[in-house]
Amino acid sequence: MPEASYDCIVIGSGPGGYVAAIRAAQLGMKTAVIEKDRVGGRCLNYACIPAKAILRVADVLTEIREADDFGLKVPGEPTVEWPGVLARREKVVKTLTGGVSGLFKKNAIELIEGEAALAGAGTITVAGQQIAAKTIILATGSVKRPIPGTEFGGRVIGTEEAWALPDLPETLAVVGAGASGAEIASAYARLGSTVTLFEALERVLPTEDEDISKVVDRGLKRQGITLHTSTFVENIESTESICRYTHGDNAGEAEWLVIATGRAPDVDALGLDAAGVERGTAGLIEVDGAMRTTADGIYAIGDLVHGPALAHKASDEGIIAVENAAGLETHPIEYQDIPRATFCTPNVGSFGLTEAQAREQDYDVTVGKLQYGAVGAGTVYGDRTGLVKVVGEKQYGELLGAHIVGTRATELIQELVNVRALEGGYPEVARIIHGHPTLSEAVMEAGRAADGWLIHG
Repeated sequence: MPEASYDCIVIGSGPGGYVAAIRAAQLGMKTAVIEKDRVGGRCLNYACIPAKAILRVADVLTEIREADDFGLKVPGEPTVEWPGVLARREKVVKTLTGGVSGLFKKNAIELIEGEAALAGAGTITVAGQQIAAKTIILATGSVKRPIPGTEFGGRVIGTEEAWALPDLPETLAVVGAGASGAEIASAYARLGSTVTLFEALERVLPTEDEDISKVVDRGLKRQGITLHTSTFVENIESTESICRYTHGDNAGEAEWLVIATGRAPDVDALGLDAAGVERGTAGLIEVDGAMRTTADGIYAIGDLVHGPALAHKASDEGIIAVENAAGLETHPIEYQDIPRATFCTPNVGSFGLTEAQAREQDYDVTVGKLQYGAVGAGTVYGDRTGLVKVVGEKQYGELLGAHIVGTRATELIQELVNVRALEGGYPEVARIIHGHPTLSEAVMEAGRAADGWLIHG
């Protein structure tokens, strides 16, 4: 017999898991969270939050170095005190994970430490005991995945380790120029490392709109990053102090080699087969629009299921799963409309279809583009090269997608996501009054460009 029983058990305390648990408690469920490592999961402890903490340091350093452009004289070259950087990183992490622990206490959520395995019939084994729940939510996230022919170890690391290096490396090689790889390369290059970035596909940020990728390519190169696209890294050999590799006919070496080419669902310990939970493409768990798996009472969210591997996506899926379990009406996520954010310099924010995807799907496409320099704030903030791109459909004014690269792009994109969610289109964006002088005016003008009446351009 189970030693304890709950209305809802969430396995994993990352952004998907802890949000699901809090929502369950709000709905009156007796709730427990099982975590084998640290509260907050990989996102808060090793990935998203540590990454942004160190990227923020790189941003501040860049602003100091460019202070002369704003009439400020900073004596001498600023130096990076790496122990201080790591200390601030840890302070940020502890503040946020402590906040999650506080929310658990506030909502009377029990935290159970240990590795969980499904035991069938609504039961779970953890820390030598068996517990039961009417609803079980799987939210264990993902693990690093090596490239073929390579293993992690020694000087070959994943993205999580890349944000916790004991010393600022002199040289760094990054394999994969998607969001994670571009962020790592941009941060360390600005902090003083010599960085080489490799991408097997033909451009950086290959899933973003091509116009956006071009701006990021130029920005990364300006930071001193050596960029190789359409290039495979092979013959990786790790020694005690260096990592050697080849790319094409060339040999290279770096203190650390970071593999940032994708992740795999963390399911090995869960016992999915025994519980009747089926998996599909790429080993992801099969779920319906309410996040229900093929096993009664078991839901899966976040990196375990299809859709973009984003923390905010996992959080929303957790809410949907719990509300469905509580008998509330829910609606499937429109994954195409989820905002995407990349915090390299320049920032990238986007959602929906790229221009190429829209044309491939035979939409009657209109495109509105505007550089930041066309509005006053672009010059004020010192970023005239940023770009807003709106992809629309001509007949009905539908907003099919939007793509922004430059200062505050990750914040600016939300306006266009909201317009789409509220069933507006680019003509509405063009007519909404925006404050002056703000970067958001570039969003308005891009809407006007798509609608055929650009003012500042």
